[in-house]
Formats: sequence, C-alpha cells, structure tokens
Amino acid sequence: MFEWWHERVRDKILEAPFPPAWEEIIARNVGHYARLTEDERARLHDLTQVFVAQKTWEGCGGLELTDEMRVTIAAQACLLVLELPHRMYRDVESILVYPSAVVRPEQAQGVFVRSIDLLASGPVALHGEAHRGGPVVLAWDRVLRDGKRPNDGHNLVYHEFAHKLDMLDGSADGTPPLHDREALAAWAKACEAAFLELRAKAERGAPTLLDSYGATNEAEFFAVATEHFFDRPQSLREHLPALYDVLKTFYRQDPAARVAA
Repeated sequence: MFEWWHERVRDKILEAPFPPAWEEIIARNVGHYARLTEDERARLHDLTQVFVAQKTWEGCGGLELTDEMRVTIAAQACLLVLELPHRMYRDVESILVYPSAVVRPEQAQGVFVRSIDLLASGPVALHGEAHRGGPVVLAWDRVLRDGKRPNDGHNLVYHEFAHKLDMLDGSADGTPPLHDREALAAWAKACEAAFLELRAKAERGAPTLLDSYGATNEAEFFAVATEHFFDRPQSLREHLPALYDVLKTFYRQDPAARVAA
C-alpha cells in the first residue's frame, strides 16, 4: 500500500517537464554527466527531480539555498543509485548545506585505542556527515569543487551518500544491502583483502591507491572506495580488480567502460 502511494507521488512529480535550466546546472557542475548516455541522462533527470522535490533542504550558517545547490547535490547523489531501486534513499529526509566546513568541538578520548589512529584529536573541520536515521550535512564549496573535478578521486556527495546506502540495513559496517548470498561472499572476500592492505600501508606511511582515510574502519572504506570507483575507475579496476568487480555488481554500473567510451 505504501509503495503504491510512493509511486503515485513520484509519478505526479514527474508530470512536470525537467527544467532546461536544471540540465544546464548539471552539465556545468557534475563532471560525470558528460560520460552518460542519453538514456542514462534521462533517468538521472527523473531521479534528480524526485529527489529535489521529496527531500527537506535547509541552508545553514547563513547560506541561502538556490536551485543550483539543490540540483548539483541531488544529481551527484542520484548518480550512485542510477541503476538501483529509486527508494534506496528512503532514509534520507533532509539535507543540511553549509557554505563551507563546519568545526566540530573536540571529542572525549575513548577507552579503547586502535593500533592506527587516523582520526584527528582536537576540534575537527568537517566538510560532511551522514547520520543514521538523520540528515546529510554538506559543505557547498566542497560539493561544487568535487563535482567539477570528476577525476580527483574525492567526491563529498558520493562519500556521504555511500554512508546512507551502507546504513540501509541498520548499521554502518561497510556492507550495503546486497543482492544475494553469493554477492555477499564475494563482497566480504574482496573488501576484506583491500581494506587490510590499505590499513597496513597506512600504518607504515606507504603510498596508497585509495585515500588512507578509508583505513579508519569498514564504513569509511566503503565510502572512500565508492569515490574512487566513480572518479578513477580505470585505476581501481587495474590495481584492485576484485574490489572493482564487487562495486560494479552492487551499483550495477561500469564507470571504467564509460571512461573508455
């Protein structure tokens, strides 16, 4: 009954044509848009239109939200779920957008100390956060920069919304809802090997393909791997083929093929 109602609401939103000004925004601010086929762009338009309409948007820190901000964020978030069921962001109710990084006060030291401490002590400048059952927090200047530089390997929106996909099963453990047991087994094998390799290199200060922040824990590893999967897919496929394959299976996309085309 609820799914029927959601479909009706979605169909009602899509009765309005996609604004040409929005397509110009996406083409200007989302570098990956140029790699999509016409059919993929059309589906991204639909997802973006529904996302903008259904989520609660709030400008924070004196920021006045504009259509450019909403559409740029929505298009990047929806690219992740382009081939997935469109209700994958059902846990996302609101997006809080700040003009720039937000400083989080120093947190108390925990009882347990990890062998590797990649989390800074003292006040932390945050560009984004994703809360389970709560909002996604984003810094607009970082969103815009990352969207326009699609080959950097860093994308704030991809990172935070990957966390939201991870949280769909109730916990942030680096494993989003997978299609079947075979996919879960392949996921565990590929991700564990890549995560342990990244952590070992980060501990000894060696160069890493993925951002060393991904060695913090399994949840951050999935978010960082997602950034690299979409931004630098060919290098990920070359150096970590098993990881690339499980991400390709989950997202049902092949970004390396898009780059090659």
